[in-house]
Amino acid sequence: MTGMNRGKSVAQLSVLIQERALDPVALCEETLSAIATYEDQSVFVVVTGERARREAEASSKRIREGRSLGLLDGIPIAWKDLFDLEGEVTTAGSKVLSRDKPAARDAAVVERLKAAGMVAVGRTNMSEFAFSGLGLNPHYGTPVNPHSRDVPRIPGGSSSGAGVAVAAGLVPVAMGTDTGGSIRIPSAFNGIVGYKATRGRYPMQGVYPLAKSLDSLGPLCQTVKDAIWIDAAMRGLTAPSVGRADLSSLALVVPETVFFDEAEPEVVSAFEDALRRLNARGVKIRRQVFPLFTALFELMGKYGPLVTAEAFALHRERISGPDSAEMDRRVVARTRLGEKTSMADYIALLDAREKMIAEMQASIAPGEILVSPTLPHVAPAIGPLETDDDLFVRINGKTLRNTLIGNFFDWCGVSIPCGTGAAGMPVGLLLSGMPHTDEALLAAALALEEPVRG
Repeated sequence: MTGMNRGKSVAQLSVLIQERALDPVALCEETLSAIATYEDQSVFVVVTGERARREAEASSKRIREGRSLGLLDGIPIAWKDLFDLEGEVTTAGSKVLSRDKPAARDAAVVERLKAAGMVAVGRTNMSEFAFSGLGLNPHYGTPVNPHSRDVPRIPGGSSSGAGVAVAAGLVPVAMGTDTGGSIRIPSAFNGIVGYKATRGRYPMQGVYPLAKSLDSLGPLCQTVKDAIWIDAAMRGLTAPSVGRADLSSLALVVPETVFFDEAEPEVVSAFEDALRRLNARGVKIRRQVFPLFTALFELMGKYGPLVTAEAFALHRERISGPDSAEMDRRVVARTRLGEKTSMADYIALLDAREKMIAEMQASIAPGEILVSPTLPHVAPAIGPLETDDDLFVRINGKTLRNTLIGNFFDWCGVSIPCGTGAAGMPVGLLLSGMPHTDEALLAAALALEEPVRG
């Protein structure tokens, strides 16, 4: 925001609003002004100013009359361009969907956060059809990572605009989706918190899909507490139910397989420094080799990635017709790879996944949480990735590598900033919980956040 509220967390703004020291209408105008005057105009694809003002005025009236809807009443939120907003066209970062009809109603999770009093200020930019971990978009522009000091660096994808909007202080929270890392990647690259819920935790009606067996949702925000508050409202609760874990009760496991391959020394150093701080606070940490992770990439090599097969099924007609000429060539090329996965291969993938998820859960003790670098590198420069398709494919694969493991195994995850690496760019630490252990993971993340940040 342009004034003194810019960069504040959801919790900080909530205190001001509930104490009537900050009017939701004034906060809404600050937010819209900050978005309009921000030097990088590729962060948002649409600003819903009329709707935001209407919702802020309703919030202001409720609070004046002593009828607050709770902690989130009057808080601005931005939505990734995959979520239906009533009266707006959901373009999924693509020009080819801009001809579609406007959404007849809000997505289910949009309705839930509106019911909690949140103010929808717009839709954020993204990788086209959510099919890249880098965040480049040739149609709407590529949002620049606000931490860039030397050259313009990538925001991470696919929730690129969401990550930049929060990191730049334009909004306190933005909603993302995560099929292979699309919440955790931009959160780590931009030095903010990102929470990917277990798939199926929230209703998916009105959310444009990429791969339904992998798609999950979650917020990008300033703090773990903010993520907990948003999670509660997305589940239809009037107040959060997650408490803070006892540090001495936490047990973390560092996976020594895959996660550190080709990792930048500065990333490893920042991660290990964070572990030392956790260890000093009494957190139990051990290291383990996981042959399952090697097996996952061998499986993908044999049958192709699950995400690519499902994306091809979704976009098959689009990429074989005239629309393909209007799409990002790299998205088209990656989607076409899914044609190589036969129906038999796809069923074999699903069968193997089910067995591997069970094997994974049996390989660690109940309640243990995996801890790893979110990404093996800091945000690279945009320029070379725009011109060199081979480099794009290689860096995209490396960027997605650590996080896609969590999607395959149906983990929930929280990325927390843990320091800086090369060029002073942010590094993220990733906490990953087994399927449907979201409350325990969030409770642990709440307790671990302060020492992780250092």
